[in-house]
Amino acid sequence: MNILLAHTEATLRLGITLGQNLTAGSVILLSGDLGSGKTTLVQGIGQGLGITESIVSPTFTLINEYTSGRIPLYHLDLYRLEPSEVVGLNLETYWEGIEVLPGIVAIEWAERMPYEPDSYLSIILTHGADGTRQANVTPFNCTMNLDNFC
Repeated sequence: MNILLAHTEATLRLGITLGQNLTAGSVILLSGDLGSGKTTLVQGIGQGLGITESIVSPTFTLINEYTSGRIPLYHLDLYRLEPSEVVGLNLETYWEGIEVLPGIVAIEWAERMPYEPDSYLSIILTHGADGTRQANVTPFNCTMNLDNFC
């Protein structure tokens, strides 16, 4: 499903809707160029979960954990890593809830992952020529009514 995001507020609203509707164990794989809105979308997810602390890109820390909302949000950024380095992060511990409370896992620069979870929501953000953005939202092996996210 393609969703037109006419401005930054629309990207934030899409994230808020996701945060209000997704359940623990949900994984969102985010792809898109620099400045396409990946972090803005995750900020909206945090708002939808009721997280009040500031959500910032974990470009240098790799993983930020927010546990004050309805369910935890685990925000990962793989921009500075090669696929071989991603393997050592054991990302499955987040989406399987092995060492952390189950929550929503949002991974920026997901195309750098050498493997994927069994089920996830893929969101590819792109720039439009007129300053708009577009979100291509595709669920993989999960049931999700995408009509709620428009």
